[in-house]
Amino acid sequence: MDDAWDEPERPYIQRVVKALKAASHEFPKKQIVSPELSSSSAITALLEVDEKISDPILTKLAQLLTDLKTLVQKLREHQGYSVTDFVRRRLIGYEASRVVASIEEVVDQWVDREVALHLVETLEKSDSETAKLEALADFEKRVSRGFNRELQDLILRLKIFHLLEALLSDQEAETRVREQSAAAIAALVEFNRDVFVGLALMGPTATTLVSISSQSSIRTLTKLIRLIKSPLVDELESRREIPTIVSLFLRPPDAQLHVAAFECVLELAYFARKEAIESMLEMGLVEKLVELQRTEPEHSLSQTPEAEGVFERCVARFAVQLEVGERLGRKDRRELKAEILRRVRECCVAEAEAATILAEVLWGSSP
Repeated sequence: MDDAWDEPERPYIQRVVKALKAASHEFPKKQIVSPELSSSSAITALLEVDEKISDPILTKLAQLLTDLKTLVQKLREHQGYSVTDFVRRRLIGYEASRVVASIEEVVDQWVDREVALHLVETLEKSDSETAKLEALADFEKRVSRGFNRELQDLILRLKIFHLLEALLSDQEAETRVREQSAAAIAALVEFNRDVFVGLALMGPTATTLVSISSQSSIRTLTKLIRLIKSPLVDELESRREIPTIVSLFLRPPDAQLHVAAFECVLELAYFARKEAIESMLEMGLVEKLVELQRTEPEHSLSQTPEAEGVFERCVARFAVQLEVGERLGRKDRRELKAEILRRVRECCVAEAEAATILAEVLWGSSP
């Protein structure tokens, strides 16, 4: 671990971040050229951050703060109402805004590195579940802000993806920690698909998420399917994981897990090949969806708000996904739709129920 990132530097950067947030709002509020800007309490607080720093990366920040002090001092020297004072205030104000923007950029770079290094240190050295959860959540939040090349280089250099994957695969780790690690992996894939999709496909991420089979892990898997699409579905099919996902519907009543599994099945239906869809139907997926649709009012009354209304028209929604999916030809769609209709007729306990679901399937998807 780099000595430049020792604890003594953290209070300094925290003061800068706090002062910067306030100062960055003062500039547009004072419209840069106002005489009040030089006496702003937020700007004054930012200028008072004058502690010595040893971190070579933060020397640029120290220089920028010095430049800002100089500019604000010049601004204070031109508080008159002459044309010259007005023009100079405008020029100095614009330059001060540029310096504040540069300060914000340097602080972001520092925070990116701090979050990444703290994550690595915590995962490698800490035994605290809470510490790991917090470090993982902070990293996921930072990565979710969007692509940043410097942050990506740091992530690759520190081999963070492999650390997250190892933690996810560690069966002795707490389930919550493994789930949060998976969420961070999904955030990385979304951060830059060109770099991290390949790593996610080659590793055990998808199969491990299926083996955990919790609400959180299946939701993360669903997110990865949306991001990676057909290649991940093909990988799940080749490893025979799709039947395991469908089997989650057969577990004892667990509304939240059923909801997560249904959302995952909808994504699979969109990206899967005919063979995978047929295996899902053979496992009794349609019959289970009919049952869930039949008991939807009970779910709405007895389960969490998250599950409310999820299984309404669920058979038709599954059929629609097949109709609009990427991998099925016209003939395959007709055959699978006919198979769904046949299974609905066979499993419905009443003619009225069958008629309702059949109408939803027929009218809810293209002919």
